[in-house]
Amino acid sequence: MDLKQAAISTCMIAFVLSSMIGMGLGLRVSEIVAPLRNWRQVILALAANFVVMPFAAIALARILRLDEPMAIGLLLLGMASGAPFLPKLAQISRGNLAFAVGLMVLLMVITVGYLPLVLPLLLPGVSVNPAEIARSLVLLMLLPLAGALALRANRPDLAGTIKPIFDKTSNISLIALMTLQTLLNVRSVIAIFGTGGILAGVLFLAVGFACGWALGGPTSETRSVLGLGTAQRNIAAALVVANQSFDDPGVVVMVVVMTIVGLFTLMPLSRALGRRVPAAVTAPL
Repeated sequence: MDLKQAAISTCMIAFVLSSMIGMGLGLRVSEIVAPLRNWRQVILALAANFVVMPFAAIALARILRLDEPMAIGLLLLGMASGAPFLPKLAQISRGNLAFAVGLMVLLMVITVGYLPLVLPLLLPGVSVNPAEIARSLVLLMLLPLAGALALRANRPDLAGTIKPIFDKTSNISLIALMTLQTLLNVRSVIAIFGTGGILAGVLFLAVGFACGWALGGPTSETRSVLGLGTAQRNIAAALVVANQSFDDPGVVVMVVVMTIVGLFTLMPLSRALGRRVPAAVTAPL
């Protein structure tokens, strides 16, 4: 592994681990389970994230005639759900925070099993290792989350003390990862402009939000959460698979570009939604 790839891999691992640990240190299992007792809502959320979004990625890639690396990157994001950033977006939009937390963890756990099983079926011409994908996602995401949840349950004082460290590490490592990916693959990033990649990203986010909003139930507090949760993909999981299963840097670059597009799109959207909801409806976790 050369120095460039080693730096990218280090930042990617630091981001994924710190995101999972920081999230687990701030959650209780009861907060995750309670909102998931509405089976109808859960089934609709699963359909939006694991049926609509992958096929939306495939359809957009074909309609816009994206190059194969960009199409694969978009598909990875379509299949990777359960973004750790969802509770923050829900808080900004004054959505249902309990539902956001439960939905995030449910989608993330299913992603770990879904990605390695379904990706080879949707990319028959591409060689991927399902066992390696599953192993990486379990080691980098599920086990750290489970360990952090256990620490939060048994030592809440310690969990509260160290959580800000992991939150800050997550933010810094994500910025470093995006910077390195952009600078070290600057030609690939520039090449995306004019190819339809940016347009595909914007349309992809719009489809995700519209689908989630339509299936989000009778109240705006759950519609906004499912809309944002369907549009905001699991960057950590997508990066793990992109880095370890594909040699073409264009796949990772597409994921990074989509990350930037998502941040500049969903943050203002969350604020706009929040301004329409009275502050009193939002309860702290």
